[in-house]
Amino acid sequence: MFENWGFLISEMVLLIILAALLGVFVGWIIWGRRSGSATARAEDCGTDLSACRDEIKAKTDRIGELETQLAAARAEAQAAEHAAMEAAAEAVAVAEAVELDHGRHPVHPEPSGAGRKPAMLDGPRAGKPDDLKRIKGIGPKLEKLCNALGFYHFDQIAAWSDDEIAWVDANLEGFKGRVSRDGWVAQAKALASGD
Repeated sequence: MFENWGFLISEMVLLIILAALLGVFVGWIIWGRRSGSATARAEDCGTDLSACRDEIKAKTDRIGELETQLAAARAEAQAAEHAAMEAAAEAVAVAEAVELDHGRHPVHPEPSGAGRKPAMLDGPRAGKPDDLKRIKGIGPKLEKLCNALGFYHFDQIAAWSDDEIAWVDANLEGFKGRVSRDGWVAQAKALASGD
């Protein structure tokens, strides 16, 4: 009975060795392929990462260039705005000077026309004119024109006669007839009396 056991044991050992070799071979085939594809995927990821880093660097450089251009454009715009504001202020000053000199400038003769010229002043009394804009119908431009003609105070306007009203109505360039139409004399009398 134990005579054939040696053969059976040697056969079993041989079969176990063959099964182990077959398992190692199959495992090598399976794991070898997986490790190869993982390596390839890792290389692909490394290439993609490198490309992304290059792209980020290029975009960062472009953003820096654009920010520099934006700063330069803002500086130019600010300088242009400052120059425009200075030019506008200068134009307003020239316009006001021309407007104040209107009627007294040598190019423009002394106003004349219908009626009698009222008493005029060279400047406001005590250096401070009345706020003629409180009279309905007189705005900032018309107030400057009245001042240019020598009218600074409510009591001056309140003292005008019909002939003097006619003269002022005829000589308010661009505002002819406003004195009688808006009733300046009556308003000036009320304002001069403190009402």
